[in-house]
Amino acid sequence: MIKLLRWLVRWLFRFSAYNEDVLKAPGPVLLVPNHVSWLDWLFVGVCLDPDWKFVTSLATAQTTWLHRLIMINRRTFPIDPTSPYAVKRMAEFLAGGGRLVLFAEGRITLTGSLMKLFDGTGFLLHKTGARVITAHLRGVNRIPWVRHAGWTRWFGRTSVHFSEVFTSPRQEKCSTSQAREHLTEWLRQRMVRQQFEVESQFGPRSVLAAVADMAAIRPRQPVLEDATRQVLDYRHLMTGARVLAGAWPRWIPADQERVGVLLPNINTMPVVLLSLWRAGKVPAVLNFSTGVPTMLTCAQLAGLKTIITARKFIERLKLDLQRFAEAGINLVYLEEVSTGITGLQKLAALAAQTLAPRSGFQDPAAETAFILFTSGSEGQPKGVELTHGNVLANIRQMVAVTDLRDNDRMFNALPTFHSFGLTIGTLLPLVRGFYTFFYPSPLHYRMVPVAVYDRACTIFLGTNTFLNGYARKAHPYDFFNVRLLFAGAEKLQEATATFWAKRFGLRILEGYGATECSPCLSVNTALAPKPGSVGQLLPGMEYKLEPVEGVTEGGRLLVRGPNVMRGYLNPDANARFKALGGWYDTGDVVRVDEQGFVFILGRLKRFAKVSGEMVSLTAVEDALAGAFPHYGLRCQVAILSRPDEDKGEALIAVANEPKLTLEEIRAAVKAKGLTNLCVPRELKCVKEIPKLGTGKINHRLLTQMLA
Repeated sequence: MIKLLRWLVRWLFRFSAYNEDVLKAPGPVLLVPNHVSWLDWLFVGVCLDPDWKFVTSLATAQTTWLHRLIMINRRTFPIDPTSPYAVKRMAEFLAGGGRLVLFAEGRITLTGSLMKLFDGTGFLLHKTGARVITAHLRGVNRIPWVRHAGWTRWFGRTSVHFSEVFTSPRQEKCSTSQAREHLTEWLRQRMVRQQFEVESQFGPRSVLAAVADMAAIRPRQPVLEDATRQVLDYRHLMTGARVLAGAWPRWIPADQERVGVLLPNINTMPVVLLSLWRAGKVPAVLNFSTGVPTMLTCAQLAGLKTIITARKFIERLKLDLQRFAEAGINLVYLEEVSTGITGLQKLAALAAQTLAPRSGFQDPAAETAFILFTSGSEGQPKGVELTHGNVLANIRQMVAVTDLRDNDRMFNALPTFHSFGLTIGTLLPLVRGFYTFFYPSPLHYRMVPVAVYDRACTIFLGTNTFLNGYARKAHPYDFFNVRLLFAGAEKLQEATATFWAKRFGLRILEGYGATECSPCLSVNTALAPKPGSVGQLLPGMEYKLEPVEGVTEGGRLLVRGPNVMRGYLNPDANARFKALGGWYDTGDVVRVDEQGFVFILGRLKRFAKVSGEMVSLTAVEDALAGAFPHYGLRCQVAILSRPDEDKGEALIAVANEPKLTLEEIRAAVKAKGLTNLCVPRELKCVKEIPKLGTGKINHRLLTQMLA
């Protein structure tokens, strides 16, 4: 019978099983698959010996005769989930050398993603010491017999991937309730990591291939819309990329591998990226908020001779075009490129996309996907080379830990020259397969909330600075449809999180990353949130902490993983990176708690040594954030340091509110429980505190202003 069923699923669903040898492990052993469809038992069961038993619910089994037939037989272990003796019965079975299959989520997923695990699983592991095998069902969430509201299809490719046999960590110095919680969380992280590893091994190897795969499955799915209200579905997105790829040889010499891209958040931006990849080029995305001199420095660093842009955009920025010409850089305007494309070429590209959506390109994971430039908040920008493998790894890491759904609608006002806006706000939705609305600027504090409301977006990205700006202008109902609000790029202040929770009823999920890491390193999620932290490190990431003089708890964070960059364009910076043997030095001082949550103490360069003690300037800024509501939400205080003969260094407060006094600042610092060492010695006032394009304080420029 098992052989017949296996032949059937192979024929109907192109089913494959991987690492089945581990299923020979003797009991006691617990097999825990993710639960995505009504037929999960079939896909797992055709791989098992007869002595394996599926844990089933007696209550569900009584629903219909078919349920009874499937759920109560010699291959099942029926239990009453409401009975306190259910776990005891399973424990006794395992103690006798039994082998059980347990769907620890307790229900078929309603989202398509991994849902919470019931902590009875952790209790079972704690009491029995049974070994564990996890199983990832891939593609099964797309067969018709599912409970999520997303897309499905008949006869798609499916597979089951079995992990190695794990021994759960021993829980000796904690209570039973703590042990069950810790072991359930350990198991959840194992399942999340397995999903990431399986998708990395068996999924597409380049961003272009991943988008092409989704376009082949859902050609009519709307995926992009910008402020012009032009909507692109996958077919037109990929057709546009084909057309432009065919046009580039006329405008870009063959020997120019790297090509600059200078565009705002418009539909054309991802089309240009995809087209350059099809043409075998490497996009270098320029930060237009830095001004012409810095852009030219970045262009020289990347060896750019051609920059793709739009004439209307250049005119709006009022850039000095003569400077580009003097630097030997040719600006290619998309308006002129489009006039040279014939209707026949467009028709041919549409036909090719319809008939062979996955053709016409190679799939090199190790090749550079694009070049981004660091913000330059503490020095000159560095050119960062991110490979297709890096970017796809980061996308898959985020998909594995977050609850993303097919009907989600992303709102992205973050600039695509920033890795947060490019990887998470633009490429992730294209790879995952849902809609994104592009808004041209995050600084339109009144218009952004209106646009989020108008397009009924469910996912919203921001930074602390931008979120404060929106909060001042938004109607309480503007974010009624938002269910996931992610913040990154700078420290989320407690005042910001509290205000959003009270006014809009939204929990801000803070994450942490760096351009060099594609960018995400950690994130709070609905399944695993911890206020004050930046979440748990993403699956596949390793970390270590190096001691920092004067810091007693935590250390300097170094990370390693598949999303860490290939290297820098800057020779000196790249040599320092390579010398670390694959580790990336974040330059941040952090502590990591027993559950793996990361708490940022500050940038190492943002510490001052006062009277022999290390003081985090970031922590002082956080203490002052929102401390002066009588001056309005716009009031902001930045903290710098200067040499001091008596104490080594002294803190300087810089405010944009002329009425603010040093006494008020001192009182606010002490009210937060900080020591006297954290109290600024001086207060200076400026009309405006300079910001980077991401909204982060530009401390380097602020220091120059006060010099």
